[in-house]
Amino acid sequence: MTADPVRALAHCRERIDNVDLRLLELLNERTSIVEEVGRIKKEAQLAIYEPKREDQVFLNVTSHNNGPLPDDAVKRIFERIIDEMRRVQKVRMEEKG
Repeated sequence: MTADPVRALAHCRERIDNVDLRLLELLNERTSIVEEVGRIKKEAQLAIYEPKREDQVFLNVTSHNNGPLPDDAVKRIFERIIDEMRRVQKVRMEEKG
């Protein structure tokens, strides 16, 4: 065990905070792209929900997953991300009339 577990724990938490900020930046970047997709779908009168596309996303992320997070956990996380992105598209489409 580390000589100073309190310092080691603080360091781990600082690293987690930094990763969280990077994740936040990436999620906001993804959201911006999703908003653009929503505008395109609205113009083309396409549905927001595309189950085949969601399956492609799940396959993409799980096939590139090298762990230690298990594939089923990755899929659950991305299900939640996709749910929120779908909600963003729906709200944006409704706002724009």
